[in-house]
Amino acid sequence: MLEAKKLEKRYGEHIALKDLSFTVAPGEIFCLLGQNGAGKTTTINIFLGLLKPTSGEALINKTSVLENPQIRTSIAYIPEIVELYNNFSGIENIDFFSRLAGFKYTKDELVSFLNQANLQAVAHNKKIATYSKGMRQKVGIAIALAKKASYILMDEPTSGLDPKASVEFANLCKKLAVKGVGIFMTTHDIFNAVNIGSRIGILKEGSLKYTTETAKITAQELQDLYIKTI
Repeated sequence: MLEAKKLEKRYGEHIALKDLSFTVAPGEIFCLLGQNGAGKTTTINIFLGLLKPTSGEALINKTSVLENPQIRTSIAYIPEIVELYNNFSGIENIDFFSRLAGFKYTKDELVSFLNQANLQAVAHNKKIATYSKGMRQKVGIAIALAKKASYILMDEPTSGLDPKASVEFANLCKKLAVKGVGIFMTTHDIFNAVNIGSRIGILKEGSLKYTTETAKITAQELQDLYIKTI
């Protein structure tokens, strides 16, 4: 599983994370809510190996990210804006990034990944520069599938999506979870957190203040709790 174990991150006197612990099991979607500056992106960057924690551990399948950087090949990252090559098509991007990860696929296999990510066939050979944010995210998910990622880290993935794209994205995440992919998602979107997640946490000033299963809370109850907590 994906595990944060008593993570702490300090910048001088400022504490970005404090005693942060949580797990994300295969097939689980854990949504982490929090204001800007709460420590959500810092948490992701520690799992990606971009930041070193002051103390504590980020573990993937019980292996430390710091001690064994190779374990990061089992995760994929989807930022708020998915960075792709604008002059490449969707197929060309997935081909390029999967080759970087050591995988080589036929065109039919590449198309299959894009289809699994629900990217419409008419867009497969169009340049990424013509894509909407939702379409770029689908390519990002297709790349994660091609890399055979066990876990996907997502940073504010529903920000800026229209209602239709948000619903499509939620359904895609649920489909990935059914296949056993674990998803760790940071978000401000309370409604989508309840709709997408299997568990939700509220982060305040680097500390996890509350966790619950989404089946046990409504969007209105979560909104009231979130406002009260932060």
